[in-house]
Amino acid sequence: MSRVNLISATETTADRKQLLDQIHGAFAATPNMFRAVANSPAALKSMWTAFGALGAGVLGAKLGEQIAVAVADYNRCEYCLAAHTLLGVNAGLSKAEMAAAQAGQSTDAKTSAALSFALKLVKERGQVSDSDVQALRTAGFDDEHIVEILAHVALNLFTNYVNVAFQVPVDFPAVKLNPVV
Repeated sequence: MSRVNLISATETTADRKQLLDQIHGAFAATPNMFRAVANSPAALKSMWTAFGALGAGVLGAKLGEQIAVAVADYNRCEYCLAAHTLLGVNAGLSKAEMAAAQAGQSTDAKTSAALSFALKLVKERGQVSDSDVQALRTAGFDDEHIVEILAHVALNLFTNYVNVAFQVPVDFPAVKLNPVV
C-alpha cells in the first residue's frame, strides 16, 4: 500500500486533473507513480515536463529507457524497472537488450559507455573524473549528449525515490531485480 494517497483525476483539483489527463492520454491509463506525485502539482508538473523534454532529446527513447532500467535496478526500484522495461520493448529494444541494460551492459560500445557513466554518476553521487567524461567523448558523445545522460539519471533518481520511499504499487508487468552483489 502506498505511503501517500494516489490521486484520482476524477476527484481532485483542476490543475492536477489537467496534468493527470495528459498523462492518461500518453499511457492510455494513469500510472500509480504519477498519481502519487500528484499530491504536489508542482512536483507532478516538474516530472511530466522533464519526461517530455528528455523524450524529445538527442539520446532517443531506446538509450533513455536503457539508462532508466540500469538506474532502477541499482536503486532497487521495482516500479521503474517494470515500467521502463516495458517502455524499452515498446521503443524497439529486445527483452535481452533490456535485461543487459538492467545490469549496466550492452553489446553496443556506445550504449555501454553511456550506461557505465550513468551508473558511475549514481554510485559516486556525481563525483566523476575527467577521464570518465573523456570516455564518453571517445565513445562518440558530445557535450549535449553527456549533459542529457546526466539529466536522465537525475530524472530517474527522482522517480526511483518516489516509488521506493512511498511504496507505490507496481502497475506494470513485474520484472525481477538483479541479485544484490
